[in-house]
Amino acid sequence: MLIDHLDHLVLTTCDVDACKDFYTRVLGMRAETFGSGRLAFHFGEQKINVHERGHEINPKAHLPVPGSLDLCFIASEGLDRVIAHLNEQRWPILEGPVPRTGATGPIRSVYLRDPDLNLIEIAEKA
Repeated sequence: MLIDHLDHLVLTTCDVDACKDFYTRVLGMRAETFGSGRLAFHFGEQKINVHERGHEINPKAHLPVPGSLDLCFIASEGLDRVIAHLNEQRWPILEGPVPRTGATGPIRSVYLRDPDLNLIEIAEKA
């Protein structure tokens, strides 16, 4: 196979502070500044680079718009603990837990939205 794994993806946001709060406080990722002041969120061996709408870095997606992502993360803890954490953070769950199919087989997921209204799925392997 030509591709081994995902290194990073780029998220476009309208509000960098709200985005940083969600991905660090609610999802527990580590914020890092790199390059000339660029923001990224690290988790596992991957990262999410952040572009502020109207100030994207070239080259960029053809139509970089906030709220267009649909991401699924596999949790490092059980989904019941994830749900408890989201409740502690007062972050609403849109749907779930529900059974789904992930890249390597069955998963159990909850869905929520980040501040830019991207759809975020958090799952555990079933």
